[in-house]
Amino acid sequence: MNQVVLDPALRADTLPAADLHGPRLMHADPYDAESWIALAFFTGRCALPTDVDAGAAVFALGDTHNGRPLGAALPLPQPVIWYEDDAQFAAVAVQAEAHETDEGDTLEVLGLVLPDGDTAIAFLENIDEVDATDPVWRELLDEAGAELSI
Repeated sequence: MNQVVLDPALRADTLPAADLHGPRLMHADPYDAESWIALAFFTGRCALPTDVDAGAAVFALGDTHNGRPLGAALPLPQPVIWYEDDAQFAAVAVQAEAHETDEGDTLEVLGLVLPDGDTAIAFLENIDEVDATDPVWRELLDEAGAELSI
């Protein structure tokens, strides 16, 4: 069992209610260039492990400080191109948080939904925000859709 240790100040009963827009994130259906806008997204506060367990959030970070939603810095849901290991993927950001480490670094972390409905976690520095009409994003989305229909 993976245990996430949270700062005691982040007890669920002391936090404002999160805004979950749509159905459960962790069980997203595949999407395409027209249906991505209907994806659920998590805003309003940083997610807790109970939010992840309930399928309302993609991730919850522990062992960090001063967590905060990225809010207006990244409107959700947001089409993105995610760069990972010399590859690029179409995705939609559905959760965005900033956290500080013990060393004073700031981690800007995103919860992503991939075209097949699976979720992933990425750093903001590894994505490009794009418009849903971006030809590269749409091509990557089409390629992922073609793989799903095989």
